[in-house]
Amino acid sequence: MHELGVVFHCIKQVNEIAAENNVKRVNSVTVEIGEVSTVIPYLFEDCWNWAVKKETVLKDAKIVIERIDAVTHCTACGKDYPTVAHGKICPHCGSEKTYLLTGNEIIIKQIEALDE
Repeated sequence: MHELGVVFHCIKQVNEIAAENNVKRVNSVTVEIGEVSTVIPYLFEDCWNWAVKKETVLKDAKIVIERIDAVTHCTACGKDYPTVAHGKICPHCGSEKTYLLTGNEIIIKQIEALDE
C-alpha cells in the first residue's frame, strides 16, 4: 500500500506551507486525486486519519478528497475522450496516437487553517 507514503509526503508539504504562513492548526485539507493515479481514495483517507493523530499542526485534520477525471487527447483527430472507458485507442478515429491530459495527478488544492 503506497498510499501511506503519499500521505506522509502530503503531510510534510502541508506542514511546510503551514510553517511558512505561521499557521498553528489546520482544520482540513482538500486533495485532488486523479482517476488513474494508482492512489485509492478510501485507502488514502484511512492512512490520513491514522497519520494525523500523531501530528501537531495537523492533529485530527479532516481530509476532503475530490476526483480528477482521466481524460486522454488524440493527436490524430484532436479530440479528447474519457480514458477509463476507452483506454489508449481513440473512440473517434481509432488512432493509438494519444496521451493522457488529466487524471494522473495528486494535488493539494486547499488548506483550511483553524483560528485560535
